[in-house]
Amino acid sequence: MSEPRASRRSLQVALGERSYPIHIGTGLLGDPAWLAPYLAGRQVMVVTNETVAPHYLARLKQGLPGDAEVRELVLPDGEATKTLASVGRIWDALLEAGFNRRCTLIALGGGVIGDMVGFAAACYQRGVAFIQVPTTLLSQVDSSVGGKTGVNHPLGKNMIGAFWQPRAVLIDTDTLQTLPAKELSAGLAEVIKYGLIRDAEFLAWLESEMAALRALEPQALAWAIERSCQLKAEVVAADETEQGVRALLNLGHTFGHAIEAHQGYGKWLHGEAVGTGMLMAAELSQRLGWLSRADVERTAAIIAAAGLPLTAPADMGVEDFLARMRLDKKNVDARLRLVLLEALGRAVIHDETPPPLLEALLVAFPRR
Repeated sequence: MSEPRASRRSLQVALGERSYPIHIGTGLLGDPAWLAPYLAGRQVMVVTNETVAPHYLARLKQGLPGDAEVRELVLPDGEATKTLASVGRIWDALLEAGFNRRCTLIALGGGVIGDMVGFAAACYQRGVAFIQVPTTLLSQVDSSVGGKTGVNHPLGKNMIGAFWQPRAVLIDTDTLQTLPAKELSAGLAEVIKYGLIRDAEFLAWLESEMAALRALEPQALAWAIERSCQLKAEVVAADETEQGVRALLNLGHTFGHAIEAHQGYGKWLHGEAVGTGMLMAAELSQRLGWLSRADVERTAAIIAAAGLPLTAPADMGVEDFLARMRLDKKNVDARLRLVLLEALGRAVIHDETPPPLLEALLVAFPRR
């Protein structure tokens, strides 16, 4: 697999008249050429959080036109803030500023900010423009692309939301220089996911380059982001509202979301829970006779190499998992639908797992 050498590159999410670009590169934030073309009008609301704002808010504003009416809203950081109350603060700020239907919201931050700002944009005056400027690896390769927006509910993650596509996604890889190592590992979980579900060659490349990725080697990082976005864009273009193939992007998420909801949002990072969830899905796939033991061990090895946990929380019993998993959005007619692996690089949606087999996995899977 060859890696592109260009320092800046663009992809397209093909959704007809709602198609939009993903721009990837260094130094994009303060460059008007990469941001201004996607504004709907003069009114701009930049929403970020207390962690990201000191690093990147001023730089982003340098990339906005001089005649723009720019307001900013800085929210608290963390998954626990991904609530309707926080989205309400965005609507309050828009209304107090007198923003109209030609305003543009800019989401500057990780997946929490991106999901909330997208949801706020989808609902404000029945839909206004927004731009994703993701600053974490997880949001760059996953949540910023595809138009899934929303907030959490105490009983389930991302249970309230809307599909609302951005006008553009601007990925400045320089923002990863201030990302904590734990957050970087969380993002790598989603990168690994793409290899496991859709691209065995990419998975092999990740195995060989994981040390370089964790060291933030620019060329390796840029290619990992680009290939992940390519794969997600292909899936989203084929199934925007998750009626079929898009559900494959949820490998590990049914188990992972159960962990996040049970532990309390923010106790486990999303990527940490997904990493454990992907290993649980691989183990279940082996029990169904699809993966070999060597395949499962290979999956565990790359998850561990990314710095992610290989065990579930010690305080989660079988019924704790099952109660949360029954609320998963993929379920149909009370049937639990799981994304599993027929082979490394080939995922499948499966709703016929025998309950005793799933329960045996949940009993046997290691805890910490």
